Amino acid sequence: MQMDTPQHTPLLSKEQIRALPAFQNLSTDRILVIQTLEQCKAIQAELSSIQVFGFDTESKPTFKVGEKSTGPHLIQLATPNKAYLFQVSPEVLDFLKPILENEQQLKVGFGLKNDAHIFRAKDIQPNAMIDLSKSFASFGYRSQVGIQTAIALLFQRYFAKSKKVSTSNWSVKNLSPQQINYAAADAYAALLCFEQLYQQQLLTTQLLQQIRRILEGSADKA
Repeated sequence: MQMDTPQHTPLLSKEQIRALPAFQNLSTDRILVIQTLEQCKAIQAELSSIQVFGFDTESKPTFKVGEKSTGPHLIQLATPNKAYLFQVSPEVLDFLKPILENEQQLKVGFGLKNDAHIFRAKDIQPNAMIDLSKSFASFGYRSQVGIQTAIALLFQRYFAKSKKVSTSNWSVKNLSPQQINYAAADAYAALLCFEQLYQQQLLTTQLLQQIRRILEGSADKA
């Protein structure tokens, strides 16, 4: 996805963001919905060769006070050419555990603090998870930035976010086309943002050092 990338953009209003051309997600034939361990094993070698994943999760929302989430119900991994949507079951989560814990495979996304907490509660110790939400100081943003603003800043595109879809039931057996598109876009867009921030050296020094150590370590093992 080649786009003109501004070096510096003033703070954008919601109206300015909505007026931008639409973000282009992966086509449906490049989005894999994975429900079984057999499907996982079929792509195991493919996944093991990937250094950097765009990453996100979705969970069935909770609406009652004190209600505990049973998520994640969907785990998304994305490459520049493909998105993998894993519908979570005990077997699928066991399959993903080595990837989530792998210190040599980057998982990049936005707002990952809660994801890490959820995984630890399921006896998964996530490693090499890079949260990009505080990486936009060079654009004038001192606080956390969401993926919609990030795409607008880096690519001058409007990344639509449907509240209806985001708060839908992610634990259903058959995801809707809207859910599939939404989930894939979140992970894919996160990867594009990471690549752009990394190439332009807009990440913090601390994050850059961490990422280089991981990438160099995985290159040494190759």
